Amino acid sequence: MITKMLRALALAAGLVTSPLTAQTLPAPVIAIVDLDEVITNSIAGKQAQAELKKRVDALQTRVNTLRTSFGSEEQSLLKTRPTATGPAATAWEIKARDIQARKAQAEQQLAGQSQRNDAARRDVVRQLNDAATPIITAVMRKRGASITLAKGATLQYLPALDITKEVIARLDRSLPRITLKP
Repeated sequence: MITKMLRALALAAGLVTSPLTAQTLPAPVIAIVDLDEVITNSIAGKQAQAELKKRVDALQTRVNTLRTSFGSEEQSLLKTRPTATGPAATAWEIKARDIQARKAQAEQQLAGQSQRNDAARRDVVRQLNDAATPIITAVMRKRGASITLAKGATLQYLPALDITKEVIARLDRSLPRITLKP
């Protein structure tokens, strides 16, 4: 009983803190970063986007070329379609199947290239995120922030909380170029 009274007196005098007081957390200091802007406006992001655009444009050019080529071939073949069965019809069917097989093969190749382009795009985002993460941490610490939120996760914020431009500036110095996988 004396121990409880001494403890109560010590608590009242402020000599001992209660377990609840010891668990109080400091108020959070928040920083905001726009990762889309980092990817879009950093030097490495712009360079990677330009290279990805070349790949996508080349793929689209190839699609258009094949579409035109196969379209012409199919139109020519349709004009020569025999009306009766026999050796001419068999030869015509062989040509038609050959066009269809080549078309299917071209579509597979184009789909594969499209998948590689998508994988390259994801790899660019991964590389930029990996490079930006320690920079975000450093800027966050410099500003005394305890939390960094993505801009997309917020409804409103004061512009002073946004660290995006500083992150981009530091990222430009540390990662001026990204190498795309072939």
